[in-house]
Amino acid sequence: MQHEHLTITERHIAAGVKLLAKQEALISELKRHHHDIEGALAVLATMRETQSLHIDDRDRILRELERQNH
Repeated sequence: MQHEHLTITERHIAAGVKLLAKQEALISELKRHHHDIEGALAVLATMRETQSLHIDDRDRILRELERQNH
C-alpha cells in the first residue's frame, strides 16, 4: 500500500514541476505584455504550497518505508 501511495505521490510531484514551470512562463508572458499578474501570482503561490505538501508526503512515506525495512 505504501509503495502505491509513493508512486502516486511521485507522479504528483513530477506533474507539479511541469505545472509550476508553465505557470511561471505564463507570468513572464503576462509581464512582457504588461498585463496584471496578481491573480497568476496567487495561483502560483497555491501551486507552490501544494507542491510542498506533496514533497512532505513523499518524504513521510519514505521515512515509513525505511522504518519498515529496519
